[in-house]
Amino acid sequence: MTDTKHTRLLIIGSGPAGYTAAVYGARAMLAPVLVQGLQPGGQLTITTDVENWPGDTTVMGPDLMARMEAHAREMGTEIVTDTITSLDLSRRPFTALGDSGTRYTADALVLATGAQAKWLGIPGEERFMGFGVSACATCDGFFYRGKEVVVIGGGNTAVEEALFLTNFASKVTLVHRRDSLRAEKIMQERLFRNPKIEVIWDHVPMEVLGDDQPPGVSGVKLRHVESGEERVVRCDGFFVAIGHAPASELVKDQLKLHNGGYVWVESGTTSTSVPGVFAAGDITDHVYRQAVTSAGMGCMAALDAERFLAGADSAAETEARSEAVGEPAA
Repeated sequence: MTDTKHTRLLIIGSGPAGYTAAVYGARAMLAPVLVQGLQPGGQLTITTDVENWPGDTTVMGPDLMARMEAHAREMGTEIVTDTITSLDLSRRPFTALGDSGTRYTADALVLATGAQAKWLGIPGEERFMGFGVSACATCDGFFYRGKEVVVIGGGNTAVEEALFLTNFASKVTLVHRRDSLRAEKIMQERLFRNPKIEVIWDHVPMEVLGDDQPPGVSGVKLRHVESGEERVVRCDGFFVAIGHAPASELVKDQLKLHNGGYVWVESGTTSTSVPGVFAAGDITDHVYRQAVTSAGMGCMAALDAERFLAGADSAAETEARSEAVGEPAA
């Protein structure tokens, strides 16, 4: 038999946006239920040092998320270890089905499902996934102690991954398709100063090379973007760091999306195209994509949800009074 759990405010996702929405929702006495998803804590749980969180000069990503979770619990949020597999936003209360079999119903909903790592889609990538191919240096870097690795990308993610991997690898090669990086200047300076890091400019990866017995990466085939000349770089690990895509699969046919799958919200709010559904964090932010902006949006989403529910309650009370006045005397 399917269990049903009803809540005034359901929050899907447990990154900075989700946990902040939970804190504010609990403070508003909405008794929120937060469903953590496949990766409790979100992307920050696979991040090492966070240096741009206000109030902390340096904080470990997993520690920060553990503190946020504890804060949300302390305020009165019910946190559930489950993953939402389907959503019905066609009517209120909204309905969400969990992988556990639990059916969640809610008067208002905050989507904070974040984003997922992008892959290149080149030959060998999927074949060696988990056997030398990774999108998470903090998860897998330890396995490359004393070995050579390649990182693909040119933004903050790629530079952070490359710098982190120097704690283990004997050499880190960063491959970028352009002749300059998009990463923040302070990150670039750290990268260029590190003697373990070599940068290969104007190249794109064509194939991940490796062996089957035992399975493992042995190198990557690169192609120069202008000349077309190919070369092979030997490596034991291949790390893809080309950004993330919004995790909007649950709502792709129910909410208005834009910019390649990000959930559209009304300017200056977190209101989506469906009244009562709000979105916060990386699922809607294709510009800033920072933990602090996600947290700020989580706050906004909870406050927007509170106002929406207050308005819905007021309308229901008015309707109930009208019906009562119109009833014939007994």
